[in-house]
Amino acid sequence: MNRREFGLTIAAGVPALSAEGAAVQQAVGVDEARAIYARGISIDALANPGSMNVPWPPRGPLSAGQRASIAKSGLTALNVTVSADRFEPTVQNIALWTGEAAKYPDLLSIVRRHDDIARAKAAGSLGLILGFQDTEMIERDLSRLDTFRRLGVLIIQLTYNTRNLIGDGCLEPGDAGLSVFGRDAVARLNELGIAVDLSHCGTRTTATGIEASTRPPLITHSGCRELYRHPRSKEDRELKAMADKGGVVGIYLMPFLGGHPGPGKGATTEMLVRHIEHAIKVCGIDHVGIGSDLSVTPIEESPEYLRAERAFAEGRARRSSAAPDEDRQLFIPALNHPRRLEGVAELLAARGHSAAAVEKVIGGNFHRVLKDIWTA
Repeated sequence: MNRREFGLTIAAGVPALSAEGAAVQQAVGVDEARAIYARGISIDALANPGSMNVPWPPRGPLSAGQRASIAKSGLTALNVTVSADRFEPTVQNIALWTGEAAKYPDLLSIVRRHDDIARAKAAGSLGLILGFQDTEMIERDLSRLDTFRRLGVLIIQLTYNTRNLIGDGCLEPGDAGLSVFGRDAVARLNELGIAVDLSHCGTRTTATGIEASTRPPLITHSGCRELYRHPRSKEDRELKAMADKGGVVGIYLMPFLGGHPGPGKGATTEMLVRHIEHAIKVCGIDHVGIGSDLSVTPIEESPEYLRAERAFAEGRARRSSAAPDEDRQLFIPALNHPRRLEGVAELLAARGHSAAAVEKVIGGNFHRVLKDIWTA
């Protein structure tokens, strides 16, 4: 049994939802799901062409293996994190990916406007959407948002797990929401046509971010707290409010999707499908996608990787930035391959979702909403 067959077997054990929740009309088979992936726009709303989370292989220019995974992936575009805690290293990260795209033009391209996503699909390259997972590097200077927009940054997450000048992250017990400066930042992001990303944000920061934004807000990588009480995931009321503003949530493939009986084990395809279908039930089929929070290249749990993983986890714990369950496996084994969004399409097809629903979840919804946001 291969990885995809294993994933489908697991998903088959998920209890069926109602027609309203699962969008089951005109269901498609696995072969059609693969055809949808081949012809459609697929967008991973948070991923990396190189190393992600654990810095192994060491971060920097792409290796031959990473380039091979990108070529194999069939992925249209992804939101790649280029932010750092200071201005200069953030600019260096932007330069790194701009340089890699220039070095490998048949493999990578930089997305600077919405039409570039369709161009990447037509060319068979991977479109890189430059994004942030924090705003510490702007300090108190909102004009830096203009600078980053000119450098090609199109998605900015307001906070990470802790507090910054804009608002509170999901691990901050104060949960104070957006600051006055944060509201000014959201207004400027809206004016510039930069997507406001509320992943990692605290409950009140998420709520006030949705309220303050005049453009559809994004939650690029999260889960459903109703199914598993994790601070990185969102309450139903937050998901509904985001959808009511026209936004999209990307469900991650991380251990934060639910508990597992084995020590150190991560999430399963069954957990992933439950979160996707719950989000569809709460938000509607037009407001759910995928933000894997993973590298395009599969994780190989080599001794070097495991040592780097331990150091990564210990460092985050010392900085009080580690979320619960980070000591568990950081990927879903059945989807630990470059074509994981095709795997998601197959899982949804096996559950009876329609062709239209599958296409929307694996990228169509993010493709639509980004056009609405980036038209500044």
